[in-house]
Amino acid sequence: MTAGPKCQSRAFGVAAAVALLISCGGEPPQTPSTVESVTPVVVVLGDSLTAGTGLRSEEAYPALLQQRARAAGYRHVFRNAGVSGDTTANAVRRLDAALVPDTRVLVVALGANDGLRGVPIATIRLNLETIIGRAQSRSIRVLLCGMETPPIHGWQYSIDFHRLFPELAGRTGVPLVPFLLLGVAGDPDYNLGDRVHPNAAGMRIMADTIWPYLEPLLK
Repeated sequence: MTAGPKCQSRAFGVAAAVALLISCGGEPPQTPSTVESVTPVVVVLGDSLTAGTGLRSEEAYPALLQQRARAAGYRHVFRNAGVSGDTTANAVRRLDAALVPDTRVLVVALGANDGLRGVPIATIRLNLETIIGRAQSRSIRVLLCGMETPPIHGWQYSIDFHRLFPELAGRTGVPLVPFLLLGVAGDPDYNLGDRVHPNAAGMRIMADTIWPYLEPLLK
């Protein structure tokens, strides 16, 4: 059967439109089913304070931050990359593996074990700079969490350790949580029996401390 004049005219019009689109370098618009949906990831790189020693995984502060993010409408998935006993040097070695595909934000919560072991301040600085620099080179936003250390290696070491975090944040241009354990450190109500690791209530305070600094990086 031969197509009538109207059908031929419509076919010609469609063919002409497609030809014009191709000649201009355009592509047919994607339908929702062809657009890839990427879920952004937040990696929390830390030690036992992040891993949640003695607690269930859902009680550790990365999981609590995940809950806050979802409640606020963010799609981010939080990955707890805390390893008990880790120093900044350990974290440098496992950084590439921790930065999984689609990582958009890196929370750096390290230094407690370095301070207890008396690792030279220059070494801690170099390790943290390396972590921040590698993340920034991948266009990953970084949040640095400050830490304090008791004067078991002398008052000057503790002072230099304290100054390290704001100085490094200013130099690298990253936001700083002044002290990860603010309101938690030394309080038996918020720590386990060892008086070192936060309990579930302490973890909730840590999440409260971090969230105002973290949320702007999720937008």
